[in-house]
Amino acid sequence: MVVLLNQSEDSATNGSFDHILSVTRFGLVVHIFLSFYVVVRTISIYTDVASDMAAASSPKPSTCNKLFVAAIDFGTTYSGYAFSSKSEWTKVQTNVWPSSNQMSSKTPTALLLNEDETFNSFGYDAEKNFAEIAEEGDDSYKDFYYFHRFKMLLHNCKNLHRNICIDDMTRKRMEAHKVFTHSIKFLVDTLFDKLKGAVPDILLDDIHFVLTVPAIWDDPSKQFMREAAIAAGIKANQLSIALEPEAASIYCQHIPTEVDVSGNTSFLRTAKQGTKYMIVDLGGGTADITVHLRSGEGTLDEVRPASGGPWGGKSVDDRFEKFLGEVIGNDLVEDLKQNFMEDYLDLFREFESKKRNIATVKTGKVHMKIPLTVQSLVKKKLKKSVPDVLKESSYAESVHFANMKLHMSVDIFKDLFKPTIEGIVKHLKEVFMEKNVQGVETILMVGGFSECELVQKAIKDNFKDKKVIIPEDPGLAVLKGAVYYGHVPKTIGRRVARYTYGIQSWPEFDPNKHPEAKKVQIGTKFRCRDVFFKYVTKGELLTPGYRRSQIFQALKPDEECLECAIYVSDEEDPVYVDDESCRRLGTLRVPLPRVSTGCSLEIEETMIFGDTELEVQARDIYTNQQCEVSFDLLSNNVVQNGN
Repeated sequence: MVVLLNQSEDSATNGSFDHILSVTRFGLVVHIFLSFYVVVRTISIYTDVASDMAAASSPKPSTCNKLFVAAIDFGTTYSGYAFSSKSEWTKVQTNVWPSSNQMSSKTPTALLLNEDETFNSFGYDAEKNFAEIAEEGDDSYKDFYYFHRFKMLLHNCKNLHRNICIDDMTRKRMEAHKVFTHSIKFLVDTLFDKLKGAVPDILLDDIHFVLTVPAIWDDPSKQFMREAAIAAGIKANQLSIALEPEAASIYCQHIPTEVDVSGNTSFLRTAKQGTKYMIVDLGGGTADITVHLRSGEGTLDEVRPASGGPWGGKSVDDRFEKFLGEVIGNDLVEDLKQNFMEDYLDLFREFESKKRNIATVKTGKVHMKIPLTVQSLVKKKLKKSVPDVLKESSYAESVHFANMKLHMSVDIFKDLFKPTIEGIVKHLKEVFMEKNVQGVETILMVGGFSECELVQKAIKDNFKDKKVIIPEDPGLAVLKGAVYYGHVPKTIGRRVARYTYGIQSWPEFDPNKHPEAKKVQIGTKFRCRDVFFKYVTKGELLTPGYRRSQIFQALKPDEECLECAIYVSDEEDPVYVDDESCRRLGTLRVPLPRVSTGCSLEIEETMIFGDTELEVQARDIYTNQQCEVSFDLLSNNVVQNGN
């Protein structure tokens, strides 16, 4: 238990990223040679995704103190990595993942673990290996662990904690931390092996890693991803967290997103200082909406806190599964998933192919192959044929079955996108109604789901007074931009506080303003419990590195650890930490040194805002020494409201 003594002076510090590159194993000449060497050697392995576009500009030097920056875009449906060297940081390289029918810059977010929970494979290999195991015809595949599109757990979970578990496709449970760690480790190891093939002497210490997360995620979700990345082998001081729409926005500052008939480059390259624009980041799981303002010297300011919802490509897949349930029954769909995994995967691969190729002008029918198992299950369970089941459904006039295929009218197929698209459009309209968004005339669409023509058309039709810009290959904008962020993180000048942050304090009880129910006696004094002491206010513009410090004193002289609960609120001026708008974010713990009898111990606690992650420091006022700090956002005992 602690008591707030007094308020220290606020300060806003940007910090200095102007480090001197220190490479003990390489001299300057060797470093220049290797930077050139890795570009030459990797031409056959990687696709150069930015060199021709970045050549027209003269970017600022990288401020990273490592030889390379590598970004990991851990997505709901697809994941990948990219990197560039410090000396030529705009020349971003991505991996090429071979699949059964194409070459891709990303691989599916699918993880296969062996029976003993050891790693088997990830991505396209995991999909192929699991399908082959399922093809063997017995139930041996149920001994393996197969996780697919599991990132949304961190968005949907209302009480995320370190030991939370996740179900695999066969309903076996495993700690989510282990699943995320295995996945990130695969991407890190694959990246490092490729780099080492080109630069044999390179070490993991020569790489600064950037991990992307949705901007709408809260602080516990970011800490969860950080801990998984550290467990995967990345050192804490070599890891940054990048917000996905910010990364995409940074990327678009350095490339032409379009060229008009007069030969002028994109809006983002020519926009004047003070111009605001909206980033609509549509990924596999979520839609992330952010508004940026072009400020001085090429930096970007966040205009409003990121918002959005579960309106990514996966929600269309969920709607298709619901459609199947409406036609043949949810029990039968579940039977297919649990007992005929190979056919279930084939069915959704077929849907993914049709989903990607749907066009706004397409008419007629969409034809989908249906596994023979589905027909057998319908006949066995329902005692009917698939055509008979369709005739009895609400889709009798628009969906037919013949020649092992489901023939759907294009309108019905497009309706599968409707709830998702309506969610996106409705949210955008609400955002444009906000006062601080007035004057935004441009929408920048990024993310893999932005490639969908139906989504593009809906946004253009509903916002005809806005200019809609879609960069080439929008699905890679976040990944490439995350590399840029690692080199020039100061591109983001200010961010908006998403919540009101504060701590639980125990001021002296004042009968004129404190309710009697909160009066407690501690020692010889009466205090008011649960008072919300505010650090920053929701909506406040914060420069990265903005610091707020307070001095605390242990209320009991024999305390061994100072504990302080950190709270957040959706209101600007909460009064008590158990108000309905408040929830406990986490607990700050500072081990206390022994002091002489009668002496008081004062600790200055500093919260650092404005970056992608919340940071906390503590200092012993008497000795001026930094204290060891534990800031836990993922304990099982962290609750949503009250204490």
